[in-house]
Amino acid sequence: MCRNIRVLHNFEPPTTDAEIHEAALQFVRKVSGSTRPSRANAEAFDRAVEEITLATRRLLDDLVTHAPPKSREAEAIKGRERHEHRMEREVRTRTGSL
Repeated sequence: MCRNIRVLHNFEPPTTDAEIHEAALQFVRKVSGSTRPSRANAEAFDRAVEEITLATRRLLDDLVTHAPPKSREAEAIKGRERHEHRMEREVRTRTGSL
């Protein structure tokens, strides 16, 4: 899974439309292989972002959970810890140290 696409479900405060749009944009960029489409592809690119944004909003609105809402700050800390662990592993792999 693309590391730049984040979980959007079950946060307090709830996920904003801007966060959903950014995730949709990241998804379309990844799938299309383009961060900025040509003029010839801009309409299709923008349409895909909007359709994915709407579908994601519907999904998030329809999901049900009994788990307590997550904190963005706590999730960011966990993400940084995972990143640090990956980087440590990468250094060990490249240097041959165990």
